[in-house]
Amino acid sequence: MRLDRVDERIIAILGADARTSFADIGSAVGLSASAVKRRLDRLVESGAVRGFTVILEPAAIGWTTEAFIEVYCRPRTSPAEIKAGLANYAEVTSACTVTGEADAMVQVRARDMHHLEETIERICAEPFVVRTKSTLVLSRLVDQSMLSGSAGDAPGPSADPSGGQSSGSSTGAISS
Repeated sequence: MRLDRVDERIIAILGADARTSFADIGSAVGLSASAVKRRLDRLVESGAVRGFTVILEPAAIGWTTEAFIEVYCRPRTSPAEIKAGLANYAEVTSACTVTGEADAMVQVRARDMHHLEETIERICAEPFVVRTKSTLVLSRLVDQSMLSGSAGDAPGPSADPSGGQSSGSSTGAISS
């Protein structure tokens, strides 16, 4: 499905605040509330919008440690096997197969370094894992949803592009 500029603006506004009313969105994009609802229903029906969710602030719930873990797998490990092995970890916020030396990249959130270490040890114990390499996140520089930049074209809610974090220029890595 192709999105037009109005669809992109509707998605951007909802990405910044999914509780924005159809009337407020309509005012921002120049449509009636019912026209916004019809467009959103079409976006959901087409699969372009998969759902609406709550976005947790990890620091507010005490999960202040974040890392990216490169996972190196045994030969002929399928993406489905990696997905099944990582799906039940509460600490895993995303996982992707990747190009390069690693087979997968896993984003993890944890309460502290001890919790992160335990999580890495559990991932290393998965039968398909040969080794891992971890990189700690010091600060988030950009943290935005897809098309969120389009919200700037419309009056109304907008996200802080810095994520409220300070920027840094150094990196740290640990291997396991």
